[in-house]
Amino acid sequence: MKANEKDYQKYSDAIDRIQEGNEAMIELFNELEKDNPVISFNEEIMKSINKAKEKYGDEIIEQRINNVVAEMLSWLELTDPS
Repeated sequence: MKANEKDYQKYSDAIDRIQEGNEAMIELFNELEKDNPVISFNEEIMKSINKAKEKYGDEIIEQRINNVVAEMLSWLELTDPS
């Protein structure tokens, strides 16, 4: 393909931007951390949660799950006796 100086510069600039984008993506990839869930629900519980979210909405179900977990944790001695 033949190109004049202006076209050559456009392609060169485009390649530079692509390379910068690739470097940014590699940097983001290298900074990824594994997401370990705090609680692992079994398959049946996950199905029920998803059904409830579809019916009542994410916010309501997440709030109710948080309330139940908070109540359960209140039953436990979580502070170290000093």
